[in-house]
Amino acid sequence: MTIEFLKTTRRGLGLCAGVALAFAAATANAQMVPGTVNGEVYKPTIWIDPDGCEHWVMDDGVEGYMDLKRDRQGKPTCHPVQSCAVMNSDQLFATDKYVISAAGRKRLTDFFQQAGATAYIIVGHTDSRASDEYNMRLSYNRANAVAKIAASVGANVVDVRGYGERQPIASNSTAAGMQKNRRVEIICVK
Repeated sequence: MTIEFLKTTRRGLGLCAGVALAFAAATANAQMVPGTVNGEVYKPTIWIDPDGCEHWVMDDGVEGYMDLKRDRQGKPTCHPVQSCAVMNSDQLFATDKYVISAAGRKRLTDFFQQAGATAYIIVGHTDSRASDEYNMRLSYNRANAVAKIAASVGANVVDVRGYGERQPIASNSTAAGMQKNRRVEIICVK
C-alpha cells in the first residue's frame, strides 16, 4: 500500500464519521412526532383479510405497506371464519331498494352489539329476476348498507361483497326459493 492511499482512505473514513455524527445530532435535535416520517403521518394497524388471516399494515393514506403476520413458527396468524347470520333481505329492504328499514336497522344494531366477533365480512345476494349487472350492483349496495350499520356501532368490517344471483341456495323457479336467495350473509371472524 502506498502512503497516498492510506491518507485518502483515512480522510474518507473521517468524512463518513463526520456525516454520521451530523445526521445523528440533527435527528436528536429535531422534534419527531411518533408515526411521522418526513411530514407524513403513518398509521400502523392490523388488517384481517376475508380468510381470517392477519396482516401488518402501515399506511399514510396514499401508499402503504402490508405483510402477512406470522407466529414464531412462521405460520400465518389466522382466525376461524364462519357464517354467523343469514338475514332475509326482504326483512331488511323494500323491493329493489338498499335503504335499510327501521326494524332492520334495529335488528342489525342489536346483532352487531352482541355478536362479539373480531371482524365481519358482509355478503349480499339476490334472486334471478333482474339482469346480472343490476343484481350485482343491488347486492353490493345492500351489503354496503349493512356494513355501514356495523361500522356505526364500532364493528370491524373487513370486506363487503355482492354476488348478485350467482350463489343461490335454493331454486329461483319458485317464490319460496327466490325469497331464500334474497339474503345478506354476515360472516364472523372470531
